[in-house]
Amino acid sequence: MTDLVLPLHSLHRRLGARMVDFAGYAMPIQYEGIIAEHQWTRSSAGLFDVSHMGQLTLPLAADAALEALLPGDIAGLKTGMLRYSLLLADNGGILDDLMVTRREGDLYLVVNGATKVADLAHLRAAGLDVTHHEDLALLALQGPKAVAALDRVVSGVAALTFMRAAAFDWEGVPLWISRSGYTGEDGFEISLPADRAEAFAETLLAAPEVRPIGLGARDSLRLEAGLPLYGHDLTADITPIEAGLAFAISKRRRVEGGFPGAAIILAQLAGAPARRRVGLAIDGRQPVREGATVIVDAAIAGLVTSGGFGPALGTPIAMAYVAAAATADGTRLQVEVRGKRLDATVVPMPFFPKSYVRGATI
Repeated sequence: MTDLVLPLHSLHRRLGARMVDFAGYAMPIQYEGIIAEHQWTRSSAGLFDVSHMGQLTLPLAADAALEALLPGDIAGLKTGMLRYSLLLADNGGILDDLMVTRREGDLYLVVNGATKVADLAHLRAAGLDVTHHEDLALLALQGPKAVAALDRVVSGVAALTFMRAAAFDWEGVPLWISRSGYTGEDGFEISLPADRAEAFAETLLAAPEVRPIGLGARDSLRLEAGLPLYGHDLTADITPIEAGLAFAISKRRRVEGGFPGAAIILAQLAGAPARRRVGLAIDGRQPVREGATVIVDAAIAGLVTSGGFGPALGTPIAMAYVAAAATADGTRLQVEVRGKRLDATVVPMPFFPKSYVRGATI
């Protein structure tokens, strides 16, 4: 049931989007087609409405209290820098994955739309003073031509590099822009007042490089990029080490600990978990989906958590949690789909090369 309305709802309807229920919102899953939108984003620039995500702020002085809930070095985060991190449960499981940015006057968090209510409750139960900015929209402009299209509208954004952010202005409208995203492509996420989001989106869409892109292509893009999706590849029963997210545990925190599940997570980091998230290349053309079982030597050895067809690759791919003994690249195994076993191979991720811009672009 949808009872929440995106700031761009009317625009999506005018653009002919097919809408679906997601996280309580009616959201566009596609406009002209998932494969076409996927390929356009890989070659040009796609505009995504991600306003269902939660945008939160905390006082700067809350960095130590926030570190008690996640394994990142927030105290050492410089102004204008983003850090990917994880809200953790006492068992080391992942309650959510999120982005934290230190700004001049606050800590800015972007959390998943389906978990933002629970995240708010979790943060407040820990005594943090959290503000949920429901008056803001969030757009993502992704693809190799995103920088050219956005810099014509907002001069100066080309100076940002990956995981950097800054305040900008568009016709008197305040924008907070980060060079980040969820597609594996170069691109930006743009936070702005909800009541000006439609005018800004229409301005971007007037550029020849830019087309609207739905949730369907967002999912296939992040799958090719090997990026996990919370509630599927990440859950409260999966640790960061099992998920292949050890990079989210900052160096200082590995020494000091002090985050939920630290003993479990650090022991896995020093040793080896019983299972790991891996990439699978599926033989043939039939995609596999979440919930399919992974078979090694006639025994169940794991479970697919995300799967589908990789449009830029031309083959089906998947992510799965597999017993540690079968996680080496090149391992041959099978995936069972409706009683049929498909041959597959463990392969490195990302499946499709990422295109983040880590150096100067001007």
